[in-house]
Amino acid sequence: MPRPQRGYRCTACGYSTVAFVGRCPACQAWNTLEPYTESPRSSLPARRAASPSPPLLRLDTIETDTAARLATAIPEFDRVLGGGIVPGSLVLIGGDPGIGKSTLMLQAAAALAASGLTVAYLCGEESPRQVRMRAERLGLAGAPIQLIPEPALEAALTAAESAGADLLIVDSIQSVTVEGLESRAGGPAQLAEAGARLLAFAKGTGIATLVTGHVTKSGDVAGPRLLEHLVDVVLYFESAEGGVLRLLRAVKNRFGATDELGLFEMTGAGLQSVENPGGLLLAPHDPAASGCAITAVMEGSRPLAVEVQALAVPTALAAPRRIAAGIEPARLHLLLAVLARRGGIPSGALDIAASVSGGLRIRDTAADLAVCLALASAVLDRPLPGGIAVLGEVSLSGALRPVHQLGRRLAELARLGLQSAVVPAGAPSVEGLRLLRAASLAEALAAAGLSGLPVRPVPHHDALQQPQRGEQAHQ
Repeated sequence: MPRPQRGYRCTACGYSTVAFVGRCPACQAWNTLEPYTESPRSSLPARRAASPSPPLLRLDTIETDTAARLATAIPEFDRVLGGGIVPGSLVLIGGDPGIGKSTLMLQAAAALAASGLTVAYLCGEESPRQVRMRAERLGLAGAPIQLIPEPALEAALTAAESAGADLLIVDSIQSVTVEGLESRAGGPAQLAEAGARLLAFAKGTGIATLVTGHVTKSGDVAGPRLLEHLVDVVLYFESAEGGVLRLLRAVKNRFGATDELGLFEMTGAGLQSVENPGGLLLAPHDPAASGCAITAVMEGSRPLAVEVQALAVPTALAAPRRIAAGIEPARLHLLLAVLARRGGIPSGALDIAASVSGGLRIRDTAADLAVCLALASAVLDRPLPGGIAVLGEVSLSGALRPVHQLGRRLAELARLGLQSAVVPAGAPSVEGLRLLRAASLAEALAAAGLSGLPVRPVPHHDALQQPQRGEQAHQ
């Protein structure tokens, strides 16, 4: 039998919630929530009687929002957001502890406050003294930021609205508490209710809200998945392995592209936008070293030149190891199989390690040919010619497929000083870059001076059958 529904309903506007709160989140009236109990049959009529039907709105009569975005003067941050912060939006920034979320928020708050906007900063994890010390280290001690040292969410939202804030920063959502809920701060119930109230606050007041959040071991924002569905923008702050490079990815953005990537460098003065990522990702190396191939991948609207590195060593194990960093392991196994069958370079008796420079994770299939040539160079222990780049998607048949936005990729490679590039057949010419067109993987290997071993034919089906009786008797 269905259980009766219990909760609290506002006597002024009819808003209902399962937990008691002192102030109605819908109409902002105090002490208007009264307890109620409804049976499943009578809940729908009672709710309809308590709250009148909203008026219908025609889509063509709704005015569009022409408010200008709030530019943070941090180029990479604004790029990932789609040009700046949209007023009234709710943005969630997740990342590992200590990766620089609070530093980025403080720098953005200082830049917006310096432009004349009122910025409220809810410091839930740190005391105002700690925020002041971090601002001094970053050289932002004179920024006119309004600090809210209050973990209670309702009181903090009231303070931000009373101050006439244009932007509210909550650092972090796991540290705030919602009145009326008995669970601990950071629990699933607290996070879900806090996210709902922050969304109602941002949409109701038009105050842009930035919220930071911790991530779990799997890399997701800690708490219920509902939190990511509520917000308008979800950004993930990542750290490149073994370096000072920080990556800011957009996985959800209702106001821009979801495949943009922001690059930052952690310095003593805080996070600095990387203006020339190619110069940072293409680290100098010995030109006589084998297993290195340069390619260009697209991250959003930006071409990035990266270096794929591979290493092949003999193994004494029955099953050779395959180590991939920045490349999907399944993609590495697939390309090794294509390289052995279509390129004549087997690696069944070798341990293979492949990685991408700068700690990036590449998902662009245009880097397939670079991975294949880096593997071939490592297996044959023969370096690629200097100043050459590689672009192309490799199919299972060994054919090279064209890649999208090839002209922008080649222009970026030419800007970095590369002289030639191995590309699929039919690629357009680019000034300052000599193109070596190839229709298959074998032709690309030959163009790069990495001709492999002869391809062994596949055994015929008849040869795989059991020997005849006469042959067995002879044996």
